[in-house]
Amino acid sequence: MARVRVLPESARFPSHHETETALNLSERMPRLVLEARRVAANLSHGLHGRRRAGTGESFWQFRPFVTGEAAQRIDWRRSGRDDRLYVREREWETAQTLWFWIDRSASMGFASDLAQAPKIERAIVLGLALADCVVEAGERAGMLGLMPPRATSRIAEIMAETMVADRGALTDDLPPQAPIPALHEAIVVSDFLSPISEITAVVEGISDRGARGHLVMIVDPVEETFPFQGQAVLHDLEDGLSLRIGDAASWGTAYRERIERHRGEIGEVARRHGWTLTIHRTDRPASEAALHVLNLVTSSRGANVGGR
Repeated sequence: MARVRVLPESARFPSHHETETALNLSERMPRLVLEARRVAANLSHGLHGRRRAGTGESFWQFRPFVTGEAAQRIDWRRSGRDDRLYVREREWETAQTLWFWIDRSASMGFASDLAQAPKIERAIVLGLALADCVVEAGERAGMLGLMPPRATSRIAEIMAETMVADRGALTDDLPPQAPIPALHEAIVVSDFLSPISEITAVVEGISDRGARGHLVMIVDPVEETFPFQGQAVLHDLEDGLSLRIGDAASWGTAYRERIERHRGEIGEVARRHGWTLTIHRTDRPASEAALHVLNLVTSSRGANVGGR
């Protein structure tokens, strides 16, 4: 039977004022940043090559003029240096800012011996790795309610430092109702064990102004399979409540059905607003989820560009 553990508050709140212990996230953060860097390096091709022509102000490249195009598009200065006609292309510059939210509430401290890492550590590694990838691709990354968007090679370290300095988000399952400009994107990393009404409110609040987003659900294998039998005691990490059950195997059937129903509702909310939902189990490599999310970001942008 799988064994489980719950990380203490110090493992989720990386304050330098906490008692220095091996579980203190401030001590583990450098390792998590390095792991995120490694994941990002392996995925450096994920967003590279996504640059394309479109409406914008930054010069991208010259390309040969194609018969049938408007003559106004010809760059006569560049064409004058050769015996061919050239067009000056600008880089597509819409939706180049991504806003991250990394859930550090109590339920994220859950870990079983079936997982490669606790949920909170995997969420941080994924968030930092994705931010590093998008900044490397020439975009900006910010943190909802915590940090304005930046375009710096130290984005992973800066986001880590922001979490180290922040105490307020420790009890928040979901991001604050912070306004996001149209065409920006949000990446929300959480276990999404909140009521569906609260998740819906977050998605709608971000979507109402024309932004879109991606939900990344972090799941411990035990939370998904509930492989317990006999008597068991369940603990609510958010509210501190406990429930003793006599037949865990029978109770697990109803539990799995409810989890599946909850995920279905989240998926429907995401689809209704043009978002994506990625479910990542912590017994799988972080790079697997990161690559999947990067591909979703690319695909969703391509679809939107084509539809505009």
